[in-house]
Amino acid sequence: MHYGGKIIIGIVIFVGLLLSPFVFNVGKAYKQPELKLPANEKKCVESLEFMRTKHMQLLNEWRDWALRDGKRVYVNHEGKEFEISLQNTCMKCHKSKADFCDKCHNDAGVTPYCWDCHIQPEGLK
Repeated sequence: MHYGGKIIIGIVIFVGLLLSPFVFNVGKAYKQPELKLPANEKKCVESLEFMRTKHMQLLNEWRDWALRDGKRVYVNHEGKEFEISLQNTCMKCHKSKADFCDKCHNDAGVTPYCWDCHIQPEGLK
């Protein structure tokens, strides 16, 4: 075992590098951005759990329904109707793109393409 010491040192360094992201993030809990609903709204379009996990699927469905089928009204699981509109429905509550959209998407490491087609409202840049 002529190289035994070097191999052990290499394994220790490899394991240290492998575990470093976990060590640096210990105790840092992810904090969801604040959401302030308008006075006339009590809930989001769907439940919080649904929106956290499936909002992109919902937005893709909305896009298809609005552009391909001409459907402009979404009825949620509770029977409440909402206009199918990123800017008139979603951005009514999620006013700050930087504080809400960008924060979550940057933390998750995803790059949505919403603003490739939609005009970013003034004051949200």
